[in-house]
Amino acid sequence: MSEAPHLVSQATIPALVDVPDNASINTITLERVARTGENTMLERRDSPKGPWLPVSANRFIKHVNAVGRGLIAMGINPGDRVAIMSRTRYEWTVIDYACWAVGAVPVPIYETSSIDQIEWILSDTGAKMVIVENQMHEFAVDSIRDRVPELKDVLVIDKGALRKLRDAGESVPEEELIARRDAVVADDLATIIYTSGSTGRPKGVELTHRNFVHVVLNGIEMLPEMLDIEGARTVLFLPLAHVFARVVEVIALSSNVVLGHTPDIKNLVGDLKSFKPTFLLVVPRVLEKVYNSAAQSAAGSKIKQNMFQWAVRVAIAYSRALDTGEVNPALKAAHATAQRLVLNKLRDAMGGHVDYAISGGAPLGERLGHFFRGLGLEVLEGYGLTETTAPATVNLPSNIEIGTVGPPLAGTTVGIADDGEILIKGPHIFRGYRNNPEMTAEVLKNGWFHTGDIGTLDTHDRLRITGRKKELIVTAGGKNVSPAVLEDRLRSHPLISQVVVVGDQRPFIGALVTLDTESLPKWLETHNLPPMTVEEAKDNPVVLARLQRAVDRANQAVSRAESIRKFTVLDQDFTEQNGYLTPSMKIRRPIILR
Repeated sequence: MSEAPHLVSQATIPALVDVPDNASINTITLERVARTGENTMLERRDSPKGPWLPVSANRFIKHVNAVGRGLIAMGINPGDRVAIMSRTRYEWTVIDYACWAVGAVPVPIYETSSIDQIEWILSDTGAKMVIVENQMHEFAVDSIRDRVPELKDVLVIDKGALRKLRDAGESVPEEELIARRDAVVADDLATIIYTSGSTGRPKGVELTHRNFVHVVLNGIEMLPEMLDIEGARTVLFLPLAHVFARVVEVIALSSNVVLGHTPDIKNLVGDLKSFKPTFLLVVPRVLEKVYNSAAQSAAGSKIKQNMFQWAVRVAIAYSRALDTGEVNPALKAAHATAQRLVLNKLRDAMGGHVDYAISGGAPLGERLGHFFRGLGLEVLEGYGLTETTAPATVNLPSNIEIGTVGPPLAGTTVGIADDGEILIKGPHIFRGYRNNPEMTAEVLKNGWFHTGDIGTLDTHDRLRITGRKKELIVTAGGKNVSPAVLEDRLRSHPLISQVVVVGDQRPFIGALVTLDTESLPKWLETHNLPPMTVEEAKDNPVVLARLQRAVDRANQAVSRAESIRKFTVLDQDFTEQNGYLTPSMKIRRPIILR
């Protein structure tokens, strides 16, 4: 037994709901079905531009049970692993819940995964079946079939996988599925999610039904303004292969939320307008894109540009004034005008009904947090990892402190070790890494999960993330620098896509910058510059001068020793395809630095 960690501070929020030993994702879903019956539980589309079609709770569970019986017919036993490789769509959720209904363990695979990653996940889990979205995925799996001998069946959603399962399941009595479903208990394995680590092979994080049910039931109690209101709706567009979207899927289908899916983020604006969600699940990059797109649209004329920048300043000032509890009449009047002329148009672009966005995965930055609150969209920043079943802390509508990631989730203890590392304890901590007891022992000690992130707790028990333990830069002069502060500020510039701050063991801090290929043409046009490629723009003196201004502004947030003295613009962006971004849009810092 290792020694208990030495903590300099800690915060505990007691659980609002305790998870019974016989609870599972199945039990909390059936409670929703009993409550909702013939009322709408999900909405789905048969084509990208088609109407949203209601799916009642009764109809959804009928779909789930029919597919579940098909899994039984095809030899899937309790505990067997079934891999799912698809974009975010209705069928993903049906397969997920069908696996849980028969006691199987769904294993997500990102639809952008490489052949090596697919082979590793299928072999490490010993998956008996994989359900893929399309023929391209089928070809990828077929290319490694001989190296994953436990894999028996490959089904393709676009070739009628669900219909095939339903047909096969007609021979299986409903009672057999019910017996399987009722036998699932809290400490049974619910899923294995592979984290896209910055180096090495992905680690399989084993999460139980208890982990999910704890987060879901306590999350619903903590966020009634978002989850328990009449007409609550959300549309998922982040990958269901990621723990963040997966937890929101289960929260939505266990609360009173109507859930939709959209597989293609390129159609997001149109989908938001037609679906009209009341809350969204986002990563900061999505909100940065919304802001930058609005800024670019306003840059068409000097009058529009000045109007937009004025509205931004008013929105931020209004939000900051809300923190003090004193909004003076002049600011209130200016804010009402800014809403009417500018801000409401942005809100309408997100469907017109969005009141909340849950943001995670990376820091949003205080400026954008205040801007969106001034717009009328409360961004609830939270913090968590795959190993904590997503949220460990979250800002609450009644208690937002922009710049923090909020207090602990109910039932969670957050501790800060003497070296600044964030430690987490609670019923939602994973049970271990698949087939990797050594690595499990490294991060799970005396019930505490060692996150590798560093942060502080304020006097109101709210957590502030200051960096990653392994990402701290130590300059040649011995100055400790957390890159996140500078990177977050620079990424808000419409020209910039990604930033990596460098300088470990060097005399000063520098930055690698990539240009946003989507924003570049419009930016050039509005600044009276001719069209140019990224390769040309990265050396253009006007572009470089504007980037230098952005760097100077970012440097105002840090000391002279921590400031960026030099930056280099790269001729390609960091993407998942070239290996520099994880599927959850995090930069693979060690690979970029190497």
